[in-house]
Amino acid sequence: MPNGTWVLGDLFLKDYGHEGSIAKLWELRWMFPCKLGVYPFHDGKFEDFEPIFTSLISKNTNDPFSDDYTSAFLPTARALAKQAQDLEATDKDTAKNIYLRANAVYRLSRFPYIDTELKRLAFEEQKTAYLRGSALWDVPITETVIPHTHATNGDGSKIPLYIRKPTGTGPFPTILLITGLDGHRPDNTERTSEHLARGWATVICDIPGTTVDCPANRRDPLSPDRLFSSVLEWIRNEADLDEMRVVAWGLSAGGYYAIRLAHTHASLLKGTIGHGAGTHHYIGREWLEQVHRHEYPFGLERAYVAKYGYRSWEEMLDKCQDEFSLVSGKGEGVAVVGAGAKSCRLLLVNGVLDGCMPVEDSMLLAEYGSPKEMRLMQGRAHMGYPEANSSVYPWMESLLDA
Repeated sequence: MPNGTWVLGDLFLKDYGHEGSIAKLWELRWMFPCKLGVYPFHDGKFEDFEPIFTSLISKNTNDPFSDDYTSAFLPTARALAKQAQDLEATDKDTAKNIYLRANAVYRLSRFPYIDTELKRLAFEEQKTAYLRGSALWDVPITETVIPHTHATNGDGSKIPLYIRKPTGTGPFPTILLITGLDGHRPDNTERTSEHLARGWATVICDIPGTTVDCPANRRDPLSPDRLFSSVLEWIRNEADLDEMRVVAWGLSAGGYYAIRLAHTHASLLKGTIGHGAGTHHYIGREWLEQVHRHEYPFGLERAYVAKYGYRSWEEMLDKCQDEFSLVSGKGEGVAVVGAGAKSCRLLLVNGVLDGCMPVEDSMLLAEYGSPKEMRLMQGRAHMGYPEANSSVYPWMESLLDA
């Protein structure tokens, strides 16, 4: 920061104490949310995870990118998926729950980033189990692969989306859910259920650089513009989706893309939500050099370098803010916020004490372009949970149900 002071204060330099130790991570950070069944253990059971982490700790397996780490989860995930499959015909309700438990174990196996062959395999198995389980729901999630009609400059040709929409006749208000660095399409059951309860459809899209599925060129800061042009064009042509009532909700690293989308495609959206979003400081050297100390369960260096397509961490520290900042990016058309572009309705939600995406990245947007709306949760970390959604849903209802 210009005066050397962050809103985090002393927490900016605080070491949360779990870096490099699976034992400390489990004991200090993850055992409690696992017992509660909340992020990143949503849909899961403590009884499934405790033996896995006991084994990891006993073997001193501390590298989440190692095959040893991923392999510790796969037998449990596969056994649960097989158990659920065997119950499909005789006890559908139990099968549905066990498929969700398998999904949660698969999720942790490919944490924090999918960049090994084994993690890619785990992700493929997760998607298979999740879609098979969701087929048992009264209102399932389905996968639709659409053409990337605006692809250029190294983009792939197809965009896989997850779709969940109410029964009956549309067109339905539609939430374009934009996923994050470690949460992907199969990780949003609760959100899609909340949308269904309100009569909304959901379209879920992964962000550039995070999965093998997203076709957007990770090295091109303008590739998300093309990605979402293709997605919104597809929504416009779907009879069950209401193109006049679309809200984009970007989660964590996906919040960056929701904010960009609010400026580049303002006329096509009722509003967007940048939830736990980064815009500028989060990819600056000063922040990145300390982010490994903060609350995220693992170091972000390897994941960030791969996501943005750099050759090394030092190269990312040198270049990323200049190439991707929405405020000061130097390439033509990158700094849509700094250029003062008008946006659609834009809600910014986060915890004041976020150690992953600094709250300054939300506050900064108040200095540019159209007026923004904001709800920051005092004393809360990344994403502002548990209170955050109590602001998000009423805001979306005010746009979509008017």
